[in-house]
Amino acid sequence: MSISSQRLAGRSALVVGGARGIGGAIAARFAAEGARVVIADTEVEAGQAFAAALGGPERVRFIETDISKKADAERAVAEAVTHFGGIDVVVQNAGIYPWTLIENIEPEEWDAVLGVNLRGTFLVARAALPAMKAKGYGRMIFTSSITGPRVTSPGHGHYSASKAGINGFIKSAALEFAGYGVTVNGIEPGNILTEGMKAGRSAAFIRGMEDSIPLGRLGTPDDIANAALFLASDESAYITGTTIVVDGGQTLPESKDFRLTPS
Repeated sequence: MSISSQRLAGRSALVVGGARGIGGAIAARFAAEGARVVIADTEVEAGQAFAAALGGPERVRFIETDISKKADAERAVAEAVTHFGGIDVVVQNAGIYPWTLIENIEPEEWDAVLGVNLRGTFLVARAALPAMKAKGYGRMIFTSSITGPRVTSPGHGHYSASKAGINGFIKSAALEFAGYGVTVNGIEPGNILTEGMKAGRSAAFIRGMEDSIPLGRLGTPDDIANAALFLASDESAYITGTTIVVDGGQTLPESKDFRLTPS
């Protein structure tokens, strides 16, 4: 349980892909820290219920959003501007990750993955920038991954490409937006124990992943929310164009036999 310090009091935030999982943890943490939050997601029933549980329309609102569509990205930003008087923080967390070997990926599937993960990042940044420019302040935070920029696995060619692309976009956007008072950063989660992983992966698979992580456990959505809070806060004012790896040390070992055995 995190203790609120009201680090986002008076701020307005948009969390794309915020109905559940990592995005839900980020939205909840931002709301607890005093932000007014718009949750944008394709999952309408879950998103509406979650927004109501976090505080209702005066503090937390939900808008149905397919972030791969320009009009939806603009509507999501407009929801924050119209109802909360502006937009200070944008988090693009929405992502899809079908498992398909490269030789079997159809162009339509490739386009769908890059459409949500990479195009969605561009579209929400583009939509939010005018309001942030006018205010001379903004925090843009994009959920990348260790998969793509640092490691990968079979079946994730399109996902890896999209996440590596996000990291490149972060650098370009940070450089272009710096003069407007807008910082742009990302988070690279490792393996996070979300509802989706619990439902879609066996206990044996999860134990195997834990064995590959030096800290000995999978991450939690709150681990990512903590990093997002830091990047959204004034404490990160001099940080832009970079990513924070939150993976329990998973990308550190040179081999699987990394654990020290005390003699």
